[in-house]
Amino acid sequence: MSFILDGFTQALHLLASGDPETFSAVKCTLTVSSMSMAGTLALGIPLGFLLGYTRFPGRRIAKTAVDTLLSLPTVVIGLLVYALVTRRGPLGDFELLFTLPGIAVGQIILGLPIVVAFTATAVESMDPRLRPTLLTLGANPRQVLMSTLWEARYSCLVAAVTAYGRIVSEIGISMMIGGNIKWHTRTITTAIALETGKGRFAMGIALGLVLMVIALLVNVSVVGLRRKAVQ
Repeated sequence: MSFILDGFTQALHLLASGDPETFSAVKCTLTVSSMSMAGTLALGIPLGFLLGYTRFPGRRIAKTAVDTLLSLPTVVIGLLVYALVTRRGPLGDFELLFTLPGIAVGQIILGLPIVVAFTATAVESMDPRLRPTLLTLGANPRQVLMSTLWEARYSCLVAAVTAYGRIVSEIGISMMIGGNIKWHTRTITTAIALETGKGRFAMGIALGLVLMVIALLVNVSVVGLRRKAVQ
């Protein structure tokens, strides 16, 4: 047990002293997760609205596909994106392999089904009288869209926070696409796996504490938003 206690002590020292290697991984994680969430929300909310609001042939198949993608393993996404962005792949000219934008592409694929599914469910559960009422008041299609999304805003925020929690804690995509390059693409999760394997428990514990704080903030946000959504 002594090595665990020593690890916690050293971990707190690393965080308190602002260890550059530790905070480099934190910075990479926050940077790539921010890029991922921007792309996920930009694509996911409109797609979720269309899936929940409109009726079209193949809608049931589309919903089944989205639900299936919710449980897609991160290593499978990493393998798919790796095949696309490697030099021999169709996106090889963009040189995304072993870069933070490359990781973000994979994480967008990871978070997209969550935002789409939550948004679609929120829109489907809206009062069916909302659209006729808005049209009666003379609202145009854009105003109907914005009003519907505003009514479902808390559910959309829950979707965003849930997707962020999934994105920030994944390791498969970051390891395969980012390559775990020190000072460049090493995120919290890949650094924990590497440093623990090397016997550097203090570094792993320090980064684990940061990840736990992020997870706690995400969970608190989800609980608060859900309470507002049901009020």
